[in-house]
Amino acid sequence: MMTTDVGAQPCDERLTGLPGEARDARLYRRMRFIRRFEETLLALFEEGLLNGTTHACIGQEADSVAIVEHLRAGDHLFSNHRCHGHFLAWTGDAFGLLAEIMGKSEGVCGGIGGSQHLCAPGFKSNGVQGGIVPAAAGIAMAIQLRRGDALSVAFVGDGTLGEGLVYETLNLVSLWQLPLLVVVEDNRWSQSTPIAANLAGGIARRFTAFDLPVVELASTDVLEIDRAARDAVHDCRARGGPGVLIIHTYRLCHHSKNDDSRPAAEVAERWALDPLAIHGARLDAGERAAIDEDVDEAVGAVVARARAL
Repeated sequence: MMTTDVGAQPCDERLTGLPGEARDARLYRRMRFIRRFEETLLALFEEGLLNGTTHACIGQEADSVAIVEHLRAGDHLFSNHRCHGHFLAWTGDAFGLLAEIMGKSEGVCGGIGGSQHLCAPGFKSNGVQGGIVPAAAGIAMAIQLRRGDALSVAFVGDGTLGEGLVYETLNLVSLWQLPLLVVVEDNRWSQSTPIAANLAGGIARRFTAFDLPVVELASTDVLEIDRAARDAVHDCRARGGPGVLIIHTYRLCHHSKNDDSRPAAEVAERWALDPLAIHGARLDAGERAAIDEDVDEAVGAVVARARAL
């Protein structure tokens, strides 16, 4: 699902899904929406229209879309510095996000949060690695105390697993059986450092050590991730307790705007696993082209509106 309570900004259905649209087409549309928005954002930085920095999730769009597909109103989603895809999948508020990154008062946080620190109904992000995890656990505790069946979901990266605060939080989450789903997007690189150079042991064992149930897969296929997300979300909601979904994925773009020291051959090889190409191949060529055109026009309209502020 996608939330609709995002303030005064209406969501353009060309971005979030047309009425009656087949699910495969809608999943592709929503991934294409995130991809096109971030491509446009990077172009605006090149024009000198934006300040600060930004962290794109190009190559990881399937994670955001598949997981949000199984969330519902009342759930809470927490993100990190690489938050655009999570925010857009959750809210569809492209204008609010762009205006925010442009520092405009019409932005989702009045232009003071920027690219990394976003706040919207049911959504929070924080650029400090690991800093959002205890906040997500706090909301999970509030849900538990209110005897609700909502979930708190926290997206973290492989690099976040080097932060001690995360493990202090996991200990309490397990002891108190809080309804928190931790989603690990392992894109194999922490900025410019490969995972082998800064992460000892396995990712899953970091969670099973706290007796947290883990679902793990290596995929950029939105349908495969969709099935894993469905199972993980359903299990946490049914038990009213914690869980972990580990997705071994890959970031096809640089860490932040243009800093990328990864081997070019490695990145080129991973483009064969582009989630849009994998899922787009399931659609009729004409249908896919029509969605691409719809999204391009809708994102263009968002940019034009934001430029005019």
